[in-house]
Amino acid sequence: MIVADSFRNQRVAVFGLARTGLSAAKALLAGGATVVAWDDKAASRDAAAAEGVPLGDLRTADWSGIAALVLAPGVPLTHPVPHDVVKLAQAAGVPVIGDMELFARSSQRVAGTQVVLITGTNGKSTTTALIAHLIRAAGLPVAVGGNLGTAVLDLAPVPAGGVYVFEISSYQIDLIDTLVPDVGVLLNITPDHLDRHGGMAGYVATKARLFRGQGAAQTAVVGIDDEYSAGIAAHLEGLGRAVTPITVGQTLAHGVSVVDGVLLDDGEAVYDLKTLLRLPGAHNWQNAAAAYATLKGLGLARDAALRGLADFPGLAHRMELVATHHGVRYVNDSKATNADAAAKALGAYEHIFWIAGGKPKAGGIEGLDAFWPRIRRAYLIGEAANDFASTLAGHVDAVIVGELAHAVQSAARDAAQVATERPVVLLSPACASFDQFADFEERGDRFRALVQALVEAAA
Repeated sequence: MIVADSFRNQRVAVFGLARTGLSAAKALLAGGATVVAWDDKAASRDAAAAEGVPLGDLRTADWSGIAALVLAPGVPLTHPVPHDVVKLAQAAGVPVIGDMELFARSSQRVAGTQVVLITGTNGKSTTTALIAHLIRAAGLPVAVGGNLGTAVLDLAPVPAGGVYVFEISSYQIDLIDTLVPDVGVLLNITPDHLDRHGGMAGYVATKARLFRGQGAAQTAVVGIDDEYSAGIAAHLEGLGRAVTPITVGQTLAHGVSVVDGVLLDDGEAVYDLKTLLRLPGAHNWQNAAAAYATLKGLGLARDAALRGLADFPGLAHRMELVATHHGVRYVNDSKATNADAAAKALGAYEHIFWIAGGKPKAGGIEGLDAFWPRIRRAYLIGEAANDFASTLAGHVDAVIVGELAHAVQSAARDAAQVATERPVVLLSPACASFDQFADFEERGDRFRALVQALVEAAA
């Protein structure tokens, strides 16, 4: 645990007691604060009480003696309207912060450590995991968490010379005040969470806020392949900030780029990313470019920054290479719960035996027609099967199989017939999982188990 000791002997309110809020409450208690915590859900209150967190309804609290409100990131701060508890704090002049701000103020963040913050609409988790992996491969202590995995304050402190690597969402950016990243990473911006930011302008402004307070000693790594991020990069450069632009598809004289799968540093080729089976496709090449630029921003030499690329294991359920068997690759992309997400995988492979379907999202798989030539056959499961079959009719050979087990068995059999072409059996459902599974993780785990059983049976 990283102790939140900046409010020692002061009263602090905590609202929202899921993973992040509960972690913050416990860290504040360990740091000597008097905590009053609340959640609208009784189950969350009960879980917090079992952990020794003092409870009190913040709607009826005396706010005059409270030093800060620590807000869980899932609770509305500004839009569509501030939560009732936020309004009470603001009326009392109480600052509203998040767990990352508690980290920034903790005395356990020792001198000589660096902080990397990664944000973006897409690719945050893979990039965060990749950066942490490369830092470990370079021999430095690292702690990784935030919006990905472990809550920030549940991490163990790293010693001098170590690096904190945090995935940070737009909600969390809104709740930081003094935390300035040594390297801030913005991958991309596309419309998302607009209801929580009052529209696209508010969403972009929040992402730009990541770099607030950076000076000459810090680095901003910014993807410039969308107009919003490119505008932020240009603005930062105009302020004289240290900006490393990243792009896929064009060569940069200054910055990190990827052209035809080759990673370029200021225009010089440094690595062939096409050799990385666990980072396929242009979107993963952008992730790799961002990770490499981050390590350079931390002061590592080129060789050290590249050392761990070849053995990065990837993230579960995100284009996860489960097995290669008799020339057939099996890829678990269960996290692709909509068409936009599935497009990343469909664009990364050829000779695809595609397992798709589940609980459909609005729009189904409309708009994916550019990828139809890559698909040898589609195996449709779940509630969306009939609608997907109609969309694919006349374009892609598709069969309705209903269940995931049948889909894996059929796809494996068919892919084996073209093994010399390096086919891919790809689970990238373009749907939610809730018709047949508890969540996308359960769906992906089931796919992995089915593939492993198939491989073992063949052996």
